[in-house]
Amino acid sequence: MRLQATLLVLASCVPSAFAIYPDEVNHVDFHHALLGVPSSHSTFFLKPSPSSNASLLYTLSEQSLLGAINPRDGTLIWRQNVSRSSLPGDHGILRASDGANAVVSAVGDYVSSWSALDGKLIWENWFEGEAVTDLELLELEDATAAASSAKDTIALFGGKAGVVRRFDGDSGEVKWEYKDDSNDLPFQVSSSATEVFYISLQSALLKGNKIKVTSLDTLNGRQNHHVVLNSESDVSGPESVLFVGANTASPLIVWADKANKSLKVNVIGTKQVSTLNIENTSGEEIQSITVHTAKKLNSLPHFLVHYETASGSWAEVYHVDLKSAVASKAYSLPFLQSWSVFATSNVDANVYFTRITESELTIVSSASHGILGRWPLPATLSERGVHAVSEVVTKGDTVAVRSAALLESGDWKLIRNGQIEWTRYEALFGALAATWAEADDQEDLAHQLEVEGHESLIKAYVHRVNRHVHDLQYLPDWLKELPTRVLTSLVTDEVSNLDGFGIHKSVIVATENGRVYALDSSNHGTVAWSVKAAEADSWDVKSIITRPGSATVYLDDGSSVTLNTTSGAILDRAAATTQVRSIAFINDDGTPLAIGIKPNGAPMDSVDRPGFFVTQSDDGRVLGWSAKNSKSPVWDFAPVPGQKIIHATTRPSHDPVASIGKVLGNRSVLYKYLNRSLVLVTAVGDNTASFYLLDGISGKILHVSTQEGVDTTQPIASAMSENWFAYSFWGDATDPSDAKGYQLVVSELYESSIPNDRGPLDSAANYSSIDTLPLPHVVSQSFIIPEAISHMAVTQTRQGITTRQLLCTLPASNSLVGIPRQVLDPRRPFGRDATAAEAEEGLFKYSPFLEFDGKWYLSHTRDVAGIRSVISTPTLLESTSLIFAYGGDIFATRATPSQSFDILGKEFSKMQLLLTIVALGVGVAILSPMTRKKRVNQIWKATS
Repeated sequence: MRLQATLLVLASCVPSAFAIYPDEVNHVDFHHALLGVPSSHSTFFLKPSPSSNASLLYTLSEQSLLGAINPRDGTLIWRQNVSRSSLPGDHGILRASDGANAVVSAVGDYVSSWSALDGKLIWENWFEGEAVTDLELLELEDATAAASSAKDTIALFGGKAGVVRRFDGDSGEVKWEYKDDSNDLPFQVSSSATEVFYISLQSALLKGNKIKVTSLDTLNGRQNHHVVLNSESDVSGPESVLFVGANTASPLIVWADKANKSLKVNVIGTKQVSTLNIENTSGEEIQSITVHTAKKLNSLPHFLVHYETASGSWAEVYHVDLKSAVASKAYSLPFLQSWSVFATSNVDANVYFTRITESELTIVSSASHGILGRWPLPATLSERGVHAVSEVVTKGDTVAVRSAALLESGDWKLIRNGQIEWTRYEALFGALAATWAEADDQEDLAHQLEVEGHESLIKAYVHRVNRHVHDLQYLPDWLKELPTRVLTSLVTDEVSNLDGFGIHKSVIVATENGRVYALDSSNHGTVAWSVKAAEADSWDVKSIITRPGSATVYLDDGSSVTLNTTSGAILDRAAATTQVRSIAFINDDGTPLAIGIKPNGAPMDSVDRPGFFVTQSDDGRVLGWSAKNSKSPVWDFAPVPGQKIIHATTRPSHDPVASIGKVLGNRSVLYKYLNRSLVLVTAVGDNTASFYLLDGISGKILHVSTQEGVDTTQPIASAMSENWFAYSFWGDATDPSDAKGYQLVVSELYESSIPNDRGPLDSAANYSSIDTLPLPHVVSQSFIIPEAISHMAVTQTRQGITTRQLLCTLPASNSLVGIPRQVLDPRRPFGRDATAAEAEEGLFKYSPFLEFDGKWYLSHTRDVAGIRSVISTPTLLESTSLIFAYGGDIFATRATPSQSFDILGKEFSKMQLLLTIVALGVGVAILSPMTRKKRVNQIWKATS
């Protein structure tokens, strides 16, 4: 207690902490700026400036994030969220043209153009209820648009009737539109040097679909003519058409017969259909066919068809005669017993095809089958490739190529001449759950210390002696590492030399595609391992819990997967039982026990273990349960009629209390209302939000706060810790004197409003939550904040001595802030300056508007987007808390709410200290004989 009191005094003397210093960026934190999984049809290399040959890598991900990547190092240059469509579930389309500083995207009914260099918006358009089916750029402009700096856009909108619109490249205004009044199914658009083609599927009389090609005038959108292709025996729907070429000298339509025995090719605008036999020498059934063509207007009319079977793949290259509009086979690329992905590249009019397998990368010209370059990969790709894009550079007879390949794991790799330059773990975008994993040695030591704490004095002493004797086996290795550790401690600063204090931790993350990642937080978030843990392509993770050496992932079907936190090896699988709504944990004896919660809020099984937990049900109730008897709830809470519960908040599992009271300036004490079982329930109604503070054991309502004029469509977040809770919402003014805007409300709980008074239970030896639980004295205060808070959490330290920070996620500015508790103290004096006694407590005058100080931003200047959850964990340093944010981007940092009072700062020079000691030692060694001689001489003089 003396040590805790001393540390508490030291922490209180330190001024408010700075979130992060500029020189600590990328040292105490890391940030994975993610885009999501790149889509195959909207990813490409592009030269955005005609004055430079430098290319950027662009993609519109499956999560509707548009961005540009630097191909050299994989860093994100810019990104934009284009998911502004009112039509859910639509996949985006991205188009661009070399040399034009614009990329055009379409998602649902939203079409927009963005600067390719910096991602600034050029123009945008909405067409309510009309989803964009296809999008293309006009490579050859007409005379009226010859001076335009951007290519015009052709978009096909599907619905009851297909509509083709042409947008001005600079302003986004609609130049013309063509509406198809037939009952044909709108499919795609394409263009040639002189025409725009609208492709639709026309139902045949008996079965199947005919492909109808309508030619449109580029100037006014009027119909010139149309062609109907007899494809009803092969085409049953849009999925049967393999490819519709865009922006080439000979745009193509490619499909195959139902037996995959022949390939049909049509040059758009002609009636000629070339039938090409598919030479399948593998003897296996073809599972997929993919067509790769060049996109540039001046490209040679060559294309590649990629055939895949269960065990391997091959490809065939075809040429198109522009005069006769007939396609013919040029050559084949051999069948390989492995997966392959292909990519198409252009150098002037020449077309090149890149092939990536699990062990090598090869490149060929479309004109000949001779391999121009072959590079073995340094490490075999363990995951199957999904798609790739490539960029080829030629110099004489040599070629160089860089390819961005997406693997099934969600890893996006840049391969340059066979060398893997970088990897972006895009599957981490939208992570479902995460938790911190302790190192095995720290967990074992903590367990041993806990055992000693529960033993008698003699047994604890014997246990410690035995532990120290057992640790002697590590002494030789420790002595070998000692010189290196001493040298390292002298030449490195405190920011990177704290691994021995619990800073070195891994984070276990579960992603949507069924994978589990381990991120090394002390090494810039590098991926230590990645494992496909789900047996399906996706899963719904409810929670992750870690134990010494293992992590268990709990799923919505009642199953679970246990992995080794060091290697990622799967240790155990539990079969699915029944659907669960959530997972509850009981941790009374130090070993967490997971209990599945059914949709009705009831636990799946009873456990022979003391404990109490609170659950939510799908019908909008909060239930309290005893772990030993789960047949019926101990209590049941439902809000008033007209309200529904949106979430319930409890104190963190690790939430130590360093002091049971708050010392006032006059040395009196306000005793905190401390209850480990508090539950804050948030319920919303029509323009109202109510916050119910419940006792989790009895279900008793301890406090209620109802806010009027609340916009329930805006984020409502809450958090609890120690004896206080906070929540935020958008409040509209119901009275002229009321405030309007985003509000943050903080409440503190005390046993009594009178200092030095313990309230009704002052003299009670014990009390019951059922019978004698008193109501707390609540002190509240509200603040107007500049933007919405979507999620709240609280920093955690080892002993709870350090001042806490309220961690707030700000979706509008894509930031993470840590608000000091002193600023949120509801006892700040209102309408006057603080007295001397109040100032000694750290109180200052209340201001209704709380501006987020720049020093509070834990994310610094980073754009940390899409964060849905933040978790915190303590370290062995009382001053330091580790923070991890996920859900969109991945971000982690260290927080020191009371500054680093228990470690030496970077400005402290260890080398200077040693040199000073050495200099003092040398000085003493030199001056000591001189002083001794002088003293002897003085004695002789005195006696003579």
